[in-house]
Amino acid sequence: MKGIKQLILVLSLVVPVIPGTAMSNLPLAVNGNELPSLAPMVEKTRPAVVNIATRGKMDVQNHPLLNDPFFKRFFQGFGDMPQTRETKSLGSGVVIDADKGYIVTNHHVVEGAEEIAITMHDGRQIEAKVIGSDPEADVAVLQADTNGLQALPMGNSEELRVGDFVVAIGNPFGLGSTVTSGIVSALGRTGLGIEGYENFIQTDASINPGNSGGALVNLKGELIGINTAILAAGGAAGNVGIGFAIPINMVQTLVAQIIEYGEVRRGMLGVVMQNLTPELANAFGLDLHQGVVISQVIEDTAAEEAGLKVGDVVLSINGTKIKSASGMRNLVGLMRVGDKMDITVIRDGHKKTMTATIRDTKEQVMAGSKINARLAGATIEESEKNGKTFLLVTEVEKGSPAWNAHLREGDIILSVNRQPVNTMSEFQQVVGNKDQQILLNIQRGRSALFVLIQ
Repeated sequence: MKGIKQLILVLSLVVPVIPGTAMSNLPLAVNGNELPSLAPMVEKTRPAVVNIATRGKMDVQNHPLLNDPFFKRFFQGFGDMPQTRETKSLGSGVVIDADKGYIVTNHHVVEGAEEIAITMHDGRQIEAKVIGSDPEADVAVLQADTNGLQALPMGNSEELRVGDFVVAIGNPFGLGSTVTSGIVSALGRTGLGIEGYENFIQTDASINPGNSGGALVNLKGELIGINTAILAAGGAAGNVGIGFAIPINMVQTLVAQIIEYGEVRRGMLGVVMQNLTPELANAFGLDLHQGVVISQVIEDTAAEEAGLKVGDVVLSINGTKIKSASGMRNLVGLMRVGDKMDITVIRDGHKKTMTATIRDTKEQVMAGSKINARLAGATIEESEKNGKTFLLVTEVEKGSPAWNAHLREGDIILSVNRQPVNTMSEFQQVVGNKDQQILLNIQRGRSALFVLIQ
């Protein structure tokens, strides 16, 4: 204790003291130079970031026995069980076009919303409507009254470097406009399982619940990302220095399609791929540390037409190096139908470049969530073999609603709610976004079974 007291005494002697100076009278400049501050930039950008409050309804799933006609009759007279409950959410948004009233936010902020209230920086409240959204990338576009809106200038997320200073602006915990600062911690983060298409900017600028849909800006006050998610230990709600934002270049590509079509119309290349591991590189006799291996080429697709083969190792697409399967999926997923891509591969030790034209996936491949929320996590493809069309489950994410309902990759859907289906349009017509349970008759290998999705 004596040593500690001596240390405190020594430290107290070296603390600089300004005689007769209160904290409010500290100098604003040192040696004639103004102290650095983010205030001027923040004052210009904050009015373009709005608070979003939504109100809607969601289905309440009863116990499966209550949906069974045999048991349901025993509960008659006890009153109807509530089928829906009211939902509320708070988030943020960024004005990107003041003249047309366009505001960009996250899909999950406005999902299922029936009413959307926008609160401006000056406290004014206006209503907004959803123009369209993309659940796969978690981007949505709203439109509101243009009176008094101020838009943020666009930056270029391709120019970002790890270590660049950034500022996050949003509505954390519903507290209202809040500003935090930090740096770009990493770029191109993928494989997190947060969204279907991932290419995140990672930042240590504090991002908390309610910041979703808010702005990530550079020191020029330019929009370089849309805040979308946080990573917290043990499911904690607060920030632990790891936040993620969608790069603005990616957002702009998606927004253009949402405004034009009300959705994102992704193209299809037609391959199944995997990362090039050191073991695979050694097996192929390649001195490579990154790349993507084509493990399957789907018949009658752009990939087959371009001449891609199983075993090709993709090095680049349109001059952009391909480092991982998720990175390639993101790049292809952002292309429009009809776009051409020059694909450079290594085949049998030789480089080869082929050109593929992206095809429409609207009727061929579809995320289960776009058909019905109960099918979220599954990817369903309209396939053809021996002149017969059928629906094939090509992917099921572990832990998703589709996975929990025991749907598995490779399942062939024979019927839905006892109605035979062979095409995607037939499947959508039967299921759609209806609230009723989904009874699937599927073929799995050499056996067949029923899968009931509540």
